[in-house]
Amino acid sequence: MYRVLIVGRPNVGKSSLFNRLVGKRTAVVADTPGVTRDLKEHVVETEKGRFMLIDSGGMWSSDVWEHKIKEKVEQALKTADLVLFAVDGRSDLATADLEVADFLRRQHKNVLVVATKVDDPKHENYLGDLYALGFGDPIPTSTAHARGLDDLIDAIWARLPVRQADDEPEVVPIRIAIVGRPNAGKSSLLNAILGEERVIVSEQPGTTRDVIDVEFDYGGNRFLLVDTAGIRKRPETLVEEIAINRAHNAILDADVVLLVIDPFEVGDRELKLANEALDAGKPVILTITKWDLVEQEEARKVRADLNLKLAHLEHLPRAYVSAVTKENLHKLFSEAARLYAMARERRETAELNRFLSLWTAHVALPNFKGKPLKIFFLTQAEVAPPTFVFFVNYPEFVTRAFEGYLRNRIGEDLGIKEIPFKLVFRGRRDPKGKEKGKEEE
Repeated sequence: MYRVLIVGRPNVGKSSLFNRLVGKRTAVVADTPGVTRDLKEHVVETEKGRFMLIDSGGMWSSDVWEHKIKEKVEQALKTADLVLFAVDGRSDLATADLEVADFLRRQHKNVLVVATKVDDPKHENYLGDLYALGFGDPIPTSTAHARGLDDLIDAIWARLPVRQADDEPEVVPIRIAIVGRPNAGKSSLLNAILGEERVIVSEQPGTTRDVIDVEFDYGGNRFLLVDTAGIRKRPETLVEEIAINRAHNAILDADVVLLVIDPFEVGDRELKLANEALDAGKPVILTITKWDLVEQEEARKVRADLNLKLAHLEHLPRAYVSAVTKENLHKLFSEAARLYAMARERRETAELNRFLSLWTAHVALPNFKGKPLKIFFLTQAEVAPPTFVFFVNYPEFVTRAFEGYLRNRIGEDLGIKEIPFKLVFRGRRDPKGKEKGKEEE
């Protein structure tokens, strides 16, 4: 797939341009310079075809992240087919713009200048200075008013090299959200998996400011890894609040959630994040990071302490990993693929009702004022999460204890206790049914 990289100095509207071309708000945008730090990728669908659009951090930012951001841009340039050089069309050329231009010339890449924030056609008369950058005609655009975007798409396709069409069918990747508290080791984990510093890592909390998507192949499966900002109870800035909201949305969009846990800092936040994912019907893998820091003689004690603090989540699969030694990283993908398949397995109605006859034969059914609960049959209505519908005479007769019994039996006998699932009890006079309780946690 073609790769198109957006570069430019801070606060020229790169992320706004990225969002407009992608067609939805995926990159965090704020008036504060330096919001974007890592590379962010998304596929752009057009009438002429598809290309991967890559957003990058502001270059020549004169802050602590300047060197790291430049490294990321250099890394992305190696595979880029076209560079969109974003320049503020309403401002005079800044020294940083000229520095970026010199940098791009040394890379010998195909560059297209995009003048941003050109909200009115009359402002196009003031773009003459942009020719001094040495990359030809600038394309005037306005993300606020959606001006010039069609012309920009046409210019992009005109500049992209001709390639033979790829006839291979597209494989939908398994989407894995990497979530956890700040400094739990999420970005280090992603970098270790990819074998490169794909996202910036720092001891400073809040380094990751956005949701970062990276596709990755492992064991014959395709995965989309989604790195997120650390989730804390009280965000300190508006940018951090937006980033945390994106992290929560990443959980809702995921197929599988890696809950990254620092073994030296475990508390209610991990339980809340796990419950949030499970309530949304997402399988969760407890990913204990920084295992290389646990001394061998202390490992048993640390495991016991984790078992105690995570007792509520004892049924979930667990992996002890290290971004330094890369211990057990392979297990994350084998487990994710297994849980993904498990959540999408559909059981035959006949098989479910054979189990139901066994379950009801070994327990007394609830009885209210001489009227017993009757279960006519059981079927699976949905997958991801699996949803089991019990057709009964009176849904209100289902007690919490009996529901718990059925949950345990379904989890154990159907072999799905590691993933969330729903139970619905539908009566003869209640065609829509009544869901009892929350998903399995």
